[in-house]
Amino acid sequence: MRLEKWQQDAPGGAMKTLGQTLAAIAVETKALGFDMASDPAVGSLLRALSGSKSGGTCLELGTGTGLSTAWLLAGLSRDAKLVSVDNEMKFQDVARRYLGPDPRVTFCLEDAGEFIRALEPAQFDLIFADTWAGKFSHLDKTLALLKPGGMYVVDDLLPQANWPTGHQSTVDAFVADMARREAIRVASLDWASGIMIATRIA
Repeated sequence: MRLEKWQQDAPGGAMKTLGQTLAAIAVETKALGFDMASDPAVGSLLRALSGSKSGGTCLELGTGTGLSTAWLLAGLSRDAKLVSVDNEMKFQDVARRYLGPDPRVTFCLEDAGEFIRALEPAQFDLIFADTWAGKFSHLDKTLALLKPGGMYVVDDLLPQANWPTGHQSTVDAFVADMARREAIRVASLDWASGIMIATRIA
């Protein structure tokens, strides 16, 4: 797969392509033992979806080391914004070093649940929920953060090696909950790590 020519300021002042940035972050991700990074196929989907939100504001719940953050930024227009939230400094610091020079991204080191609770509704055009809060907790509040027409994306809905015992029932309850909601339209994809895309209707 050929990666796009998206470029950014890298540590030390050089320029890096998306492929170079992802590779560098992946090396540090492995060294830190972080095993919850998003699948590259999910990343390519995030790039396409963020690209549809020209001038919009996007939210990532769960920065991790920044692999999905890099994909989101690769799709964003120059006038769009991304807010990325995580509560683990050692992981988010990797993302900050490689992606922080991009003026479109703001990193917040904060518990995602507390962050969600503090926000007013209808602020975001795209939300990628890649942590517990915003997916398996605080779901009502998170979905309320979407503007009409805004998109909500989650991954890891198919069984993963790092799932804790009994997690399948949590995932099943989430999927059923989303299917019952009248203010959104949901598509579930048995693809990559298991994707759900939901759009808030007016």
